Amino acid sequence: MDKTDLTQLNQGQTAVIIDIRGGYGLSRRLEIMGIKSGVTITKVSSQLMRGPITVQVGNSRIAIGFGMARKIIVKI
Repeated sequence: MDKTDLTQLNQGQTAVIIDIRGGYGLSRRLEIMGIKSGVTITKVSSQLMRGPITVQVGNSRIAIGFGMARKIIVKI
């Protein structure tokens, strides 16, 4: 199984979050949205060049910035 950041997933691909490489503020902000280690996440869509990335966590769809997505490490 490959490890990569969220930006590298293809549209419709599902993965499990294994790490968030950021400080307390980023980790806390993502956790409030339901994005934390051990959670299954699906990439719904993304913009061509560094735009927001839309993901599905459970029954919720969330748009996060490219910089935040790069800090979310997933296992495919």
